[in-house]
Amino acid sequence: MHQVSRPSGVAMSVSSVPTVPSVSLGTTEALIDEVFLFGRVLRDALVSEGDGHIPRALTGVLLVLAARGECRQNELATELCVSQSSLSRQITDLVDVGYVTRHSDPADGRAFRIRVSPEGMAYVKHVRTQRAARMQKLMTGWNETEAAIALESIRHLKETLFDPEHRIVTSSNPIGTQSV
Repeated sequence: MHQVSRPSGVAMSVSSVPTVPSVSLGTTEALIDEVFLFGRVLRDALVSEGDGHIPRALTGVLLVLAARGECRQNELATELCVSQSSLSRQITDLVDVGYVTRHSDPADGRAFRIRVSPEGMAYVKHVRTQRAARMQKLMTGWNETEAAIALESIRHLKETLFDPEHRIVTSSNPIGTQSV
């Protein structure tokens, strides 16, 4: 534990130093509301039924798996904040359409590793290209600096919320991030 010195010269641990929130409760509540609404608006603006022939939920799983790379199913379930049984059904559907391959884990024959197939990667590229084109069209009037500032703010908020120090483990939330 890190030690700090008080003016009196007495050392105390950092964890016992009281922390005062740097953002007001009102601002925090407004941010939660805006982030929630932003997620809904973004999904409605960018995700269309024209993305492909598989349901939105499966497209979401495929996009996350493509970004993450080969892994065990339970690792992906944790990242997606879903139960392993729910993800197992989705992975089976993705295997059935040829977008995901599943094979035994050489380190543990009882477990499976999954990865996006070449056909799945082609679909991922198609979806990402369509979504980026829609977003680019919607952002007409923005300049590169404004977009970069928005990107940095969103990235900073995501990293803050995903920080392991802020996680609260619950049975309904497998990765332990407190949901709001």
